[in-house]
Parts: sequence; structure tokens; C-alpha cells
Amino acid sequence: QVQLVESGGGLVQAGGSLTVSCVVSGTAFTFQTLGWYRQSPGKDREIVAGISGGGTTDYVDSVKGRFTISRDNSKKMLYLQMNNVQPEDTAVYYCNGATLRPLRSAPYGASWGQGTQVTVSS
Repeated sequence: QVQLVESGGGLVQAGGSLTVSCVVSGTAFTFQTLGWYRQSPGKDREIVAGISGGGTTDYVDSVKGRFTISRDNSKKMLYLQMNNVQPEDTAVYYCNGATLRPLRSAPYGASWGQGTQVTVSS
């Protein structure tokens, strides 16, 4: 069973930076396309970035140029570096499976971690 554990969230001022991390276990990490998702209160969960096993990346327009997704296959870690964050980036951030071209949600069944809260103050 896939296990996903997100961490690194917190409170950050608008214009600041934050990096969130995810540990993935129970799957062949190196070959998996993974993504970062977020969910704001009252909204559906949305995918914001994805990365293939080989390092190809894709982003939704709202974060393009500000967020960078990366991975460390040796550590089975996924990262999302968020720069120039804005109040609208406030959400709980999750990692899970994804597809690229186009960027789409492809979670591992019903497996979701607890997420990590990112709050951006104006």
C-alpha cells in the first residue's frame, strides 16, 4: 500500500518562500510520475505541479514561474519550492500520483496523506 507523508508547511508572508516535502513509500518511486495538489476551504482539490520519473515537469498556469517541483529518487522524496507566494496559495498541500501532458490527477487509489497546511498572510 502506498503511503504518503507531507511536511514543511507553515505561515509565510506574501512574497515569501516555502518548501514542502513528501516521503513516498510502497511504490516503485523512481518510475512514478508524481504531483503536488492543494485544497483550499470550500474548494475541490486541484493538481498544481507534476514531475515524471525522468524529471520532466509541468505546472498549472497559476503557479508557473513561481513554484518548482523536484524529486530525489535516492531518498524517495518529492519537493515543492514555492516562491513569491500569494494569499490565494493558502491551502492544504498533498502529494500523490499524476500524469503529464496534460497535467492531470492520477492518485494511488484512495491513498492520501494528511497534507501540510500552507498559510500566506497578506
